Amino acid sequence: MADTRRPLSPHLQVYKWQVQMVTSILHRATGIALAVGTLLVLWGVLSLAGGEASFSQFKTCVGSPIGLVLLFGWSWALFYHLCNGIRHLIQDAGAGYAIPQFVRSSWLSVIGSIVLTVIVWAYVLTTGGAA
Repeated sequence: MADTRRPLSPHLQVYKWQVQMVTSILHRATGIALAVGTLLVLWGVLSLAGGEASFSQFKTCVGSPIGLVLLFGWSWALFYHLCNGIRHLIQDAGAGYAIPQFVRSSWLSVIGSIVLTVIVWAYVLTTGGAA
């Protein structure tokens, strides 16, 4: 076998970063974030069932700046994973495989998730819903 002095398979250093690549990686990362963040939601449900003192402690933790950042990040991950999942469903149906459509739908997933997150958090913060 000839020594070509190149990687046997493509690596991230070889590829030029594109929105499609980033959205694919983000979809996997947000799936993991949703699984881990669900533990926070589970803690909230269990503390709600545990009584007023338990739920008050949960609200204090979640209402802290770090807790709000975690909730904001979790909600963005939820909306991004949802938007990108819908994009994947459309592609599974056989549509949107042309490069311009693929790039457009990738950007739409990112922008749509940001818009949905801002709408939800604007509502939450204006109605006093955050701890």
